[in-house]
Amino acid sequence: MTGTLNQQQRATAAIAAFTATGRIPQLRDALGDGLDAGLSVNQVKEILVQMYAYAGFPRSLNALGTFMALLEQRRADGHTDPAGDEPKSLPAGTDMLEVGTANQTQLSGAPVSGPLFDFAPAIDRFLKTHLFGDIFSRDNLDWQSREIATVAALAGLEGLDSQLQSHFRIALNTGLTGAQLRELVTGLPEHNGRTAELLNQVLTGR
Repeated sequence: MTGTLNQQQRATAAIAAFTATGRIPQLRDALGDGLDAGLSVNQVKEILVQMYAYAGFPRSLNALGTFMALLEQRRADGHTDPAGDEPKSLPAGTDMLEVGTANQTQLSGAPVSGPLFDFAPAIDRFLKTHLFGDIFSRDNLDWQSREIATVAALAGLEGLDSQLQSHFRIALNTGLTGAQLRELVTGLPEHNGRTAELLNQVLTGR
């Protein structure tokens, strides 16, 4: 992995950022850029579906509607965008709590626990079974891409410093470098000194 993001990774970040902030005209342009950079239709759909976990169903649904309309226009204009792979199904009877806990532990670098999860065990279970289980087990988008999308979304939303720093750490655990995360942060449409400082704190261990 080099110190710079590739075109698909930059497009992933832009798609996620504009989805999270609801900036539809800019999102439409980013979606086209992503397809032109080689993202498949199913990879883009996967980014937009994942965004509901961080920005809510309304933003995710609006983005998917925008993507549908864009694909129809591109087909009318003679573009043939590859569908790409569908996610592979897990075996019947898979314990999603077990799978999600393992995914979360691998991504975080250690088991995740704490007073908040003791206070509200339901949210801990939902995070493990659904976010890190159901969503992060869908293998047509790799974990680096998922973390690029997550960081880009969180960076554009207010009041999420703790979650953003957590996902900076997770992104590093997927093999992204500090240089790549700096490039990601400075290239975001909502870039500001706050996100750069939060990343610096993670990279310096503060």
